Amino acid sequence: MPMNSNPSARAPRKSRSWGNILKPLALLALILLGWHFAARAQIWSSYVLPSPEKVWNTLWQMLRDGSALRDILVSLRRVAIGYGIAFGLAFSLGLGFAYSRNLTQWLGPFLEFFRNVPPIALIALLILWFGIGEVPKIVIIVLASFFPMFLNIRRGFEQADEKLIEVGRSLGFSRSKLFFRIVLPCAAGDVLVGMRIGLGYSYRAIIGAEMIAAASGLGRMIVYAQQMSRSDKVIIGILLIGLIGCATDWLFSLGLRWFSRRRGETLG
Repeated sequence: MPMNSNPSARAPRKSRSWGNILKPLALLALILLGWHFAARAQIWSSYVLPSPEKVWNTLWQMLRDGSALRDILVSLRRVAIGYGIAFGLAFSLGLGFAYSRNLTQWLGPFLEFFRNVPPIALIALLILWFGIGEVPKIVIIVLASFFPMFLNIRRGFEQADEKLIEVGRSLGFSRSKLFFRIVLPCAAGDVLVGMRIGLGYSYRAIIGAEMIAAASGLGRMIVYAQQMSRSDKVIIGILLIGLIGCATDWLFSLGLRWFSRRRGETLG
């Protein structure tokens, strides 16, 4: 009889999966109850801490009139553009740095310098150069998400299995076939990890950029709500960006798990 057909062997796995779901839900319920009673007791004024009911009603109204969806789509579009550019640059330079010593010697010090400069520190110069349009926000996203992806992609290519590469050469693989059949699969895990980390930095960067100079987007919504003393909308903006980030991170985690299983089956 196969081991996975044993009900007692499956029971611990099922209990762990249910525990992973129920524990966060229980904590969320406790937080909402504490928030509800703190608002009812008026420990803080409604200006500082609106009730969860008020936040929910405001969110529902924003979803009905479409204002929340418009800001979400604007921010996601900016993230998609900046993140796509950053990934293209990170992949190209990560591959180049892994196999070209000259490129490392020429560009390495400059990349190390900009890696230590917070992207938001450049927003003043970017506004002076490009105005308050889309370019400064895209550049901020590129700078924020580039380095996590670049470092992981470079490490992935540098750690490609030399023995497998030699086997491919002995079989007469061309350079392109060697790259796509051996080098890229070896580096794919680090590439996906870098992409996952870089996406989180993209969300952080776009909110900061939109809070400083934007006419739309979730960051602008938070700033405008603060100026209008609408703490319920500020909380909604925070919740929306957190939920969007969790959703995309979950998709990346699914991709990483799928890749790990596929690689394990291949090696097995």
